[in-house]
Amino acid sequence: MRLSTVDLQKRLNPEKPKGLPLVLTILIAWLAGAIFIFALAPYGFWPVALVSPAILYALLLPQMSGKRAFFIGQAYGTGLWCVGAFWLYTSIHVYGDTPVWLALIMIALMGLGMGLFHGFLALTFNRLVGKQPLSFAALWILQEWMKTWLFTGFPWLFVGYAFTEQYWLSSLAPVAGVFAVSFVAVLLAASIVEQFRRRGGYLIATFALLIISTSLWLINPQWTKPKGTPDLSVSLIQGNIPQDLKWLTEYQVETLKIYATLTSTEWGRDIVVWPESSIPMFQDEAVGFINEMVKMAKETDTTWITGIPYRDQANFDPKVDKYPPFYNSVIALGSDAQGMYKKQRLVPFGEYIPFEGMLDILPNLAGSQDIMSYSRGSDSQSPLRVRGHNLGAAVCYEVAYPDTTRKNAIDTEFLLTISNDAWFGTSAGPLQHLQMVQMRALENGRWFMRATNTGVTAIIDHKGRIVKRAPQFERTVLRGNIQARVGNTPFMRFGNYPILIVIALLLLLSYLGKRATPRTRVID
Repeated sequence: MRLSTVDLQKRLNPEKPKGLPLVLTILIAWLAGAIFIFALAPYGFWPVALVSPAILYALLLPQMSGKRAFFIGQAYGTGLWCVGAFWLYTSIHVYGDTPVWLALIMIALMGLGMGLFHGFLALTFNRLVGKQPLSFAALWILQEWMKTWLFTGFPWLFVGYAFTEQYWLSSLAPVAGVFAVSFVAVLLAASIVEQFRRRGGYLIATFALLIISTSLWLINPQWTKPKGTPDLSVSLIQGNIPQDLKWLTEYQVETLKIYATLTSTEWGRDIVVWPESSIPMFQDEAVGFINEMVKMAKETDTTWITGIPYRDQANFDPKVDKYPPFYNSVIALGSDAQGMYKKQRLVPFGEYIPFEGMLDILPNLAGSQDIMSYSRGSDSQSPLRVRGHNLGAAVCYEVAYPDTTRKNAIDTEFLLTISNDAWFGTSAGPLQHLQMVQMRALENGRWFMRATNTGVTAIIDHKGRIVKRAPQFERTVLRGNIQARVGNTPFMRFGNYPILIVIALLLLLSYLGKRATPRTRVID
């Protein structure tokens, strides 16, 4: 076969694939990540949760070097976290007294660090698997799942949360959890891009999953059922204690007075709940006050549940330990109540110092008596016993962990989370947090009571719907009724294993397919 001069030149000097300039590509990727916040509460414009990953998918489709792909993914993740989790600025600057410039640097560093998840997603998508929607969606779920455990985890900003109240898709949550919702959403986003490239087969496959999800919504299977007892009357007390006063010693008595006054009209209800650390001292320092509240609760046949720091003096050996172990805890007291729950998932640098023992190598911190960390509660704690029912509890941040909440929900009949989101002021953080509680209720088929210091205090049913909520930043009481339910959703039985097995198979098949495909010239 004879080659023309033109053909020979093309073979000796193949044209480099054309693509957008790297700087422009990175800027687009950063903006694509930054806009994702509008898909979540309080904005709730869910189509953005499709547009945002679709843009990243489109940017990664051209053949390119691994380095270029990583930078694109890193830019997307950095935009996602710097904007989506900017609520951290309030706690760092306003309540942490950190200068503005340093607080912004800390937010940027956090964004860069969390952006690595999407950076490695993009690198893997570019180098190890076939570039198609199934592998992209599978890698997306892999990085979301890793955020629940790697380096203690920071499980925030999942795509699935944007669809919490879009039941045509979130009906998958009781079956396979929030990751199943995220998977279908990201698969749909990437498949729409492929449709524009005239590769519509992926969109047809995605529609099949959407038909399953929509059918579940229309059929409305009752994974759990009422226990058959009357609904319980509850009062959730929202003290609205300013964060800059909450832990001041001189304000402790005033805090107790506020909660006692708000509760004075609620004795006689089945359950009265106070939020996280509403008693701003250790239980052994507030014995007199606690006994007075317990007396009132028993006299009026009321269960009283409160958040309180618990100091375990019984397991303290001063010869070995600097301090008694202490816990961020929930305790059930009063009529027909028993049990304590100790928080399992602690906030790094907020509730404990990671690698605390290593600080002894620093001369200025060696042997410091000022560094104190909460102890971590056991993974296998018994539910609280309340009004003849088992109650599963979660404290603040840990309700963001799907599997932790799932384990705490097993053998319970309703759920409780207490929180103090005053750290985040009027930012989107508390509303994003509430959205996660809705998803946990939907996944586990259980009613949720959410009692907070400044909001959002709410009662959520087993379908993730907000039945009642209190206004933020008001000193108030939210009254309502909750329903005890029994039975297990498929997610409660099997956890994340089904969706993880599916994405592992998809990635394996895509990897094998990639190896069988000839390599082409890439954009540097």
